[in-house]
Amino acid sequence: MSAFNIVLALHNIIRWIVVIGGLIAALRAIYGWLAGRPWRALDNQLGLLFTVSMDIQALLGLLLYVVLSPITTSSFSDIGGAMSDPGARFYLVEHIAAMFVALVLAHAGRSLAKRAKDDKGKHMRAAIFFTIAMLLVLALIPWNRPLLPG
Repeated sequence: MSAFNIVLALHNIIRWIVVIGGLIAALRAIYGWLAGRPWRALDNQLGLLFTVSMDIQALLGLLLYVVLSPITTSSFSDIGGAMSDPGARFYLVEHIAAMFVALVLAHAGRSLAKRAKDDKGKHMRAAIFFTIAMLLVLALIPWNRPLLPG
């Protein structure tokens, strides 16, 4: 098995941690905000799980993007051609740009939630930023790839 296949399989597995962890963190934050629930240690831990899994996913994605992926490495040699090919453009520009924005939003949401003065503010900030991050993640995951590695 090649390094590309191993890293791609890991990237695929971590995707599910990001999706499940991010959805739980966002939904719990929305519920906490709307129901006026107290901010608990679990809320902070879910935000941490979401951001750390996004960080790991980003590192694996960058390794694929810059070094291992035959799609992006061939696209770099002919950027004009890649931009006219929707599949190549997706991986070369759209996927990485959206995921970078989602990563920044997830971190911003966690940081701003920790700094909020009250529980409602913590939940509100986490809800807004985690939800937008998750919408980007869900919109730009290549769902045409196998759902599980193998």
